[in-house]
Amino acid sequence: MMAEEHTDLDLEAQIIKDIHCKEIDLVNRDPKNINEDIVKVDFEDVIAEPVGTYSFDGVWKVSYTTFTVSKYWCYRLLSTLLGVPLALLWGFLFACISFCHIWAVVPCIKSYLIEIQCISHIYSLCIRTFCNPLFTALGQVCSSIKVLLRKEG
Repeated sequence: MMAEEHTDLDLEAQIIKDIHCKEIDLVNRDPKNINEDIVKVDFEDVIAEPVGTYSFDGVWKVSYTTFTVSKYWCYRLLSTLLGVPLALLWGFLFACISFCHIWAVVPCIKSYLIEIQCISHIYSLCIRTFCNPLFTALGQVCSSIKVLLRKEG
């Protein structure tokens, strides 16, 4: 019995370790493609010269290079300076959201569903007690009404 408990604890510890120490893919950093079309912006998506209003070829090439390089290095600099603090902030935020969902939202919804089920039974009883006989009587009264349509002409 003691060996089984020890094995279960080892397995649980291994699962927890695997969750927090999983390998990350350094090549494909967006495996679920959440940023596929949103932030993938190239020079051609932002700057375009219509036919007849072209700048000098040299200006166009330097503009392309400047845009591409500055976007690349600015992103690298910002992610270096702010990536870890923002990851901490987002981790904290999603931990708070998870905590609220687990400990407040789901229990409230379950409580509501239990209470509404009780109210549903009472409402159903009231409908069957008061409305069903009323509508049955009205149906019998109206069942003897006959409508005759004549075409005059």
